[in-house]
Amino acid sequence: MGMGNGVLVMAAIVACLVSIAAATPGIATFYTSYVPSACYGNKPQGVMIAAAGDSLWNNGAVCGKTFTVKCTGPRNPVPHPCTGKSIKVKVVDHCPGCPSTLDLSKEAFAQIANPVAGIINIDYS
Repeated sequence: MGMGNGVLVMAAIVACLVSIAAATPGIATFYTSYVPSACYGNKPQGVMIAAAGDSLWNNGAVCGKTFTVKCTGPRNPVPHPCTGKSIKVKVVDHCPGCPSTLDLSKEAFAQIANPVAGIINIDYS
């Protein structure tokens, strides 16, 4: 009888850990021209940056926010595009009508996936 309670406690602990590190699935693409940007005009913000797709843009409220992004798999026939790394990017721009949630700088995209893929599935938080 006592064994069942231990399993329940473990399940509750695992559930708590999962909810703390919850990431949101999304799509990433990349771009190569970073200034001017919708958030910062002609002030460069480095290369670990992203443009927010319409679903995140929220009239610019997402400007300056940082996201941790990890490739989770391909969205086209390019096999195994992911490097397994995570990156942190700052939202500096808007990507209206983009097919992606986050349009990453090419430098950021290349750290998490093969740029040949062009479009990937991601988790971001």
